[in-house]
Amino acid sequence: MLQVGDQFDHFQIRSHIAKGGMGDVYSAFDYAHSREAVLKIPDAMFIGDPAYYARFQRELDVMERLNHPAIQKGLGSGSFRGMPYLVTEFIQGTSLRERLKAGVPMPSGETVPLVRKIADALAYCHDHGIVHRDVKPENILVSPDGQPILLDFGLALSSDGHRGTRASQSGAAGTPEYMAPEQIEGRSGDCRSDVYSLGIMMFEMLTGDVPFRGDSNLAVVAQHLHASTPRLNTAGVSQQVATVVARCLQRNPDDRYADMHELIHDLEHLDSVDISRLDRMTGPATSVPYSRSPFVVPFALAGFMMVMIVILGFVLQALHAHGR
Repeated sequence: MLQVGDQFDHFQIRSHIAKGGMGDVYSAFDYAHSREAVLKIPDAMFIGDPAYYARFQRELDVMERLNHPAIQKGLGSGSFRGMPYLVTEFIQGTSLRERLKAGVPMPSGETVPLVRKIADALAYCHDHGIVHRDVKPENILVSPDGQPILLDFGLALSSDGHRGTRASQSGAAGTPEYMAPEQIEGRSGDCRSDVYSLGIMMFEMLTGDVPFRGDSNLAVVAQHLHASTPRLNTAGVSQQVATVVARCLQRNPDDRYADMHELIHDLEHLDSVDISRLDRMTGPATSVPYSRSPFVVPFALAGFMMVMIVILGFVLQALHAHGR
């Protein structure tokens, strides 16, 4: 891992921002352009991996196509001593994950406007043929003036057939707590997958925790696939807001908001939200975590079998490609 003050190509490392599943993120000063920047550098184990390089290039391609105040801008990419890297704009702010780390619910009056702005950024992406597919608090930066910024397009799905197409990005990818059921099943997903993930995040903001937790990733994904949609039962959260969240969290994509624009409409007109749908869309309110439910074990086994089938499919595909 690079240290503060290290030189990396024409950058000087200022601080280590985060470590993800595939690499590290640093703030740095770009001497070539006299500006602050963010560097994303992969773990050594991914160097030379064509799929990882494609992810880097895909993220840059996507970010260069988007121009929205709530979306981080891509500045370029390069390679230094055989190490690829991605450069994005530096934005002063705090990760939404930091805000939620204490497990303390955010007030509804603060959550709804923030989610409204995030939904607007995602609507812009969808209108330009991009599905983010990794919406979670770690990928939301909140600036000092309260503007959320959408980060990390490494798993983004493009509808134009360029790099990062459906073929290269099929299969289960994402963070289990925030993945839509169709992503867990290995399907590519669409804008409604982002609606689901944003609903999970909104549930967490309003309650201090995600709706589905378990002792393993398999237990979590099994709940996404089989557990009843939990009902928000938190003081200070109106039935209208609870209805909006519940509609986002429907397992069947056809039962969710058709797109972000529909979600934005309801967030802006909560008084007109039909709360009579809430009982039909959710299971009974309960204080027992789903991870302790007696149904989780069989659901986890079913999820395990599904994941193994997906992995077997990838292996067979790779063997077939190798044999050509």
